[in-house]
Amino acid sequence: MWNWTENQIELYLIRHGMTLGNVEHRYIGRQTDEPLSEDGRQQLEKRKDQWAQVCRTGDMPYVFVSPMLRCRQTAEILFPQIPQIEIDPWREMDFGEFEGKNYAQLNGDPRYQAWIDSGGTLAFPGGESREAFIARCVDGMELVMEQIRQQLAYRACPKCRETEDNGMIQEPLPVAAVVHGGTIMALLSHYCGGDYFSYQVKNAEGYHLRLSLQENKMELKEKV
Repeated sequence: MWNWTENQIELYLIRHGMTLGNVEHRYIGRQTDEPLSEDGRQQLEKRKDQWAQVCRTGDMPYVFVSPMLRCRQTAEILFPQIPQIEIDPWREMDFGEFEGKNYAQLNGDPRYQAWIDSGGTLAFPGGESREAFIARCVDGMELVMEQIRQQLAYRACPKCRETEDNGMIQEPLPVAAVVHGGTIMALLSHYCGGDYFSYQVKNAEGYHLRLSLQENKMELKEKV
């Protein structure tokens, strides 16, 4: 039996569709607002029905998105006619001077080698450190939690029904967020623990989590 006072939410973190920069294995961060590629659009069309079923879109009043074009376009394809709420701190990581470059172009650069040797913890030259990026993404999650507390939770109340013992059953409310691969790794490594890079996910894929607003905790359910 669900107790709505616990504010349980079904959260779906979805990585945006493919872009040309993704295909070319470039560091495409917050400096590059590139659109989806045609292959990326087709990729999303193939997964559209699956995500709609998984997320129960009929119960979703809106979808959270990074303000970057590739995320907004992805949400338009996966969740058409559902209003978007932009979360500015969920922009992709700032890759600084590595922005737009791939391994072939960076190979031999001592600054890049130093970043690799650090396990990715050093700040990118002229960009963000992993620590700062994670903190920014967590700030964004706090904004999302507040939005849910103020609006989504109350909209779910009509779904409550009496049980035989006069308790209340509440089906967890679905909340979807279309973000970046880096954003997903940042959030899951912070809230769920484990290695940052272990949460890498392909374009148009994501994770299903149980979010407790009361405790500000996430429980990883499955990869989607």
